[in-house]
Amino acid sequence: MKANRLAKLSLLTALALIIFVIELRIDIIPIPGAKLGLANIITVYAVYKYSAKETFLIVIARVLLGALFSGNVSALMYSITGAFFCLAGMLLVKRIVPMKYIWLSSIIGALLHNTGQIIVAVSVMRSFAVLSVYPFLIITGCIAGAFTGLCAQFLISRKLPEKGDKS
Repeated sequence: MKANRLAKLSLLTALALIIFVIELRIDIIPIPGAKLGLANIITVYAVYKYSAKETFLIVIARVLLGALFSGNVSALMYSITGAFFCLAGMLLVKRIVPMKYIWLSSIIGALLHNTGQIIVAVSVMRSFAVLSVYPFLIITGCIAGAFTGLCAQFLISRKLPEKGDKS
């Protein structure tokens, strides 16, 4: 991997971590396990702008470092499972859905993320009682996924100045 490419991936990872840490301070959704998932804007962007391997590296670094930065390493298995489900789903949807529907890929990713986390919760707690929150996670996941997907779609559609442009 070239140094320029590695630097761009590192910057995206750092940006995702910054967004994640800021979002930790925002507690507006009263449903256990639900959050806005704003750092996923970077994931959706990377799915459509970088290779699957490069996006995987961004996601794994964000999840591992996010667990350390948040001081909540015990939540790592929830985060990593959700992230893998989400990324796998978005990479599959990317092959089917045209670029102008990136927001749809993000919604599916959010739903799969929540599904992965619920699977872990059921296995850790050895109880199906946690499934009672799943419908609420689906609703919030659709809303948050649409928002993060639209943000990523906006970023991708922006024409950024090229190196040497005076505009």
